[in-house]
Formats: sequence, C-alpha cells, structure tokens
Amino acid sequence: MKVHEQISGRLREFIEAQPMFFVATAPTGPGGHVNVSPKGMSGTFVVLGGHRVAYLDYHGSGAETTAHLDENGRITLMFCAFQGPPNIVRLHGRGRTVPVTSPEFSEMLALFPSPPDTHAVRSVIDVAVERVSDSCGYAVPLMSYEGDRDLLVRAHERRSEEDLAEYRRVKNGVSIDGRPIFAAHPVP
Repeated sequence: MKVHEQISGRLREFIEAQPMFFVATAPTGPGGHVNVSPKGMSGTFVVLGGHRVAYLDYHGSGAETTAHLDENGRITLMFCAFQGPPNIVRLHGRGRTVPVTSPEFSEMLALFPSPPDTHAVRSVIDVAVERVSDSCGYAVPLMSYEGDRDLLVRAHERRSEEDLAEYRRVKNGVSIDGRPIFAAHPVP
C-alpha cells in the first residue's frame, strides 16, 4: 500500500476511468450497521481537486450514507480495477450531503459536466478527502464492463417533484438503525 499526498496524475486518471465505485460509512459508536453501497453510471462522479470529490446520490431504497454523514461525516470511497493492471484506490475523508432542497444544490450540480439525468438526483455527496492510498488489487477478479444500467433513471422519470419529495419522506425517513435521514434537510 502507498499513501499519496493528493489525487493527481495516474490516480486521478484511474479513478475517473472506473465505471463503478463503493461508498462506506458507519454510525458513531459501537452500535449500528456499517453501510457499503455500490455506485456507478457515467457522469455521476467528479474529482474537484487534489483533496475533493463529489458524486450524485440518486433516489433509492435507503439513504444510510446521508444518515451517517449527518451524524459524523466519516466516509471512504473505493475504486477497483476490474480490467487492466490490478489496482485499488481508497479515498478516506469527511463528507456532507447537499440535498435537492438546499439552495446550494444547483451550484453543486453544475460541477458535473455530463450527468445522465438529474431529475432523480436527491443530493450531491461532497467529500473533503483526507487520505489517498492505493494497493495492489491482485485478488480483484477480471470482469468486463458492458455498459451502464438505465433502470434507476427510467424508474424515476415518470415521478413528479412532489412524488420524489414524498418518496424521500416515506422511503428515506429513517435509516436501518432508526437514525433520521434528511432530518437536517427538510422536505419542502
């Protein structure tokens, strides 16, 4: 394993080339569940500098990342090479949720040059990266990338803004550990 000063050069190229990454968060203290979520879709992740990244958070069945970030801010993002030379890059840092209801949301959304669709985005996750490391990835399997799935976008395109707000209220009201989600970000 090697720790790097920042995201730059070949690390940045590697991160930006990956069609998928994983996000891990956990609540404070010994209780509760650690959450790991796969993320993907072209145009939903951006490197904003040597110590800052962001990704689009789409409506989904849970919102553990938001609950954990609101509680303690801790987040790790992991990128694996499933093709080409083996490599794993981890970005450890402090994240924050910028929900669709925030006045800052439009400004954050503009940082993504080519998102697939923004109607179904419920927030932007903004990460201040504190540690950048990479390791061998020798045990990561070789797999082929066939393309992005469009099911998430299609599932939400028929919903109105009011429907999406209701979805957040009902489906994303509390985490699996009973922590409030979007409590700090009221639904209009």
